[in-house]
Amino acid sequence: MPKTPLLQIENLTISFNGNEVIHNISYHLYANEILGIVGESGSGKSVSSLAILGLLPKKITTLSGAIYFNTTNLTALSQSGFQEIRGNKIAMIFQEPMSSLNPSMRCGEQVEEILIQHTGLSLSQVKNKVLALFEQVKLPDPERVYKSYPHEISGGQKQRVMIAMAIACEPDILIADEPTTALDVTVQKEIIVLLKELQDKTHMSIIFITHDLALISEIAERVIVMYKGDIVEQGTATDIFNLPQHNYTKALINSRPSLNIRLKTLPTIQDYLNNSFVKKIVTSEERQKIHSALYKQSPLLEVINLEKEYISSSGWFAKPQTFKAVNNVSFKIYEGETLGLVGESGCGKSTLGNAILQLDKATAGTILYKGTDITTLSKKAMRTLRKDIQIIFQDPYASLNPRLTVGQAIMEPMTVHKLYKNKTERKAKVLEILNRVGLSEAYFNRYPHEFSGGQRQRIGIARTIALQPKLIVCDESVSALDISVQAQVLNLLNELKEKFGFTYIFISHDLAVVKYMSDQLIVMNKGEIVEKNDADIVYNNPHQEYTKRLIKAIPKGL
Repeated sequence: MPKTPLLQIENLTISFNGNEVIHNISYHLYANEILGIVGESGSGKSVSSLAILGLLPKKITTLSGAIYFNTTNLTALSQSGFQEIRGNKIAMIFQEPMSSLNPSMRCGEQVEEILIQHTGLSLSQVKNKVLALFEQVKLPDPERVYKSYPHEISGGQKQRVMIAMAIACEPDILIADEPTTALDVTVQKEIIVLLKELQDKTHMSIIFITHDLALISEIAERVIVMYKGDIVEQGTATDIFNLPQHNYTKALINSRPSLNIRLKTLPTIQDYLNNSFVKKIVTSEERQKIHSALYKQSPLLEVINLEKEYISSSGWFAKPQTFKAVNNVSFKIYEGETLGLVGESGCGKSTLGNAILQLDKATAGTILYKGTDITTLSKKAMRTLRKDIQIIFQDPYASLNPRLTVGQAIMEPMTVHKLYKNKTERKAKVLEILNRVGLSEAYFNRYPHEFSGGQRQRIGIARTIALQPKLIVCDESVSALDISVQAQVLNLLNELKEKFGFTYIFISHDLAVVKYMSDQLIVMNKGEIVEKNDADIVYNNPHQEYTKRLIKAIPKGL
């Protein structure tokens, strides 16, 4: 006898202001099942899941089709009807816990709210239930987290608070919308294991939404692949991953850097959709030849016994405490090299990057750039050096001035450093750079908010290379991007490196990406370098337990 679905989406079409974004999709979810929905930004996976909970803006949304939860058609429910279901029968974990949690309320109070709304428990019972939930989601020191504000706990802990809130009323369905995207690979693994354990214990159904097919294969039984508002493929996780039928699915699997082979360029979605990808493998002999030439040079940058110490005080009369974010770090980087810097949040990698850029002065140690100690430079000399050492930030939107057009933003550093004779020459150079990073010249007069995340990151790269720097620090510069956009940006960085001889310090918590990009790889933990070697050697033969744990946590697919 066939099973009856717990949730059924039938011929769902969604339009915003007359623009159709979801095209007649149908799928179902069974009781006690984990269903994966995979696709990139704009594929419609989050929009269709928000429709289940009636969270789309009413004034601009037109919706047709049906969404059945048991026998209730959710599309016909009133707001009060949804209030009975939201959080109680169907709950949701959002992608960014910091923006989903109320910064002015303690974590315990935020979980209490939902229990007070949907249960008849007394206040003391509510508190005990919250502490029990915090234990259930494996939060360290539940009493401390209960009294803490969101900014006082880590990203992984915030996500666990969100999960505790979502499962508080023991819902039948949990929708997890990109719940691990912003997290370290090890924390991501912990969250995946936690969700599977909770599902196994409570028998709730989970819809797990992500853009990472390798990750989804670790948690979901069935998978739906969405592209531009359509379902292009669905089936078991094993079939989808091992025998993908649609070119888009194949692209999602292959756009992520392989851990076994090193491709010269990564395939993108368009490569697969156009059947135009030519696989070129970089052999170990080719790599060795490049490295032999690289390491015959004098180092471009040498970091010697670098330390960065912070002093914190928890109150007026409390004794100040010191914390070493970077502790006795030494390494060399050579012109034309990509040095990978990997580790979990809080390991000190971004602090080290900021110290090299002189954005945050080191407490002790030496940084030699072309033989000169840049920690002792005057402000004027440092301003001149800024042209040579640049940074590409993680969030391109936050690093671009929303009031400046793209052309003005790229031209600005040229003007500051007095490059080229006049504005006409600068504009010509900006148009050339836009072409170089794969953007149209027509974008010159447009503003940052008019672009996608991948396009904004290209604008950020354009702004960085406008000064023709020697050394570029890439600080988590692809971590917020979709898999195929990430592939495009990584290909672009390698192409620019080959063309202009750039040297990169590539900082990331994603070991697969760092391994692909890097010549040498440094692994950091608690402010110290725990492992340093050729990137392939570190991955194939890690010596430290910490490195082994990072590698083991990488989603590898089925």
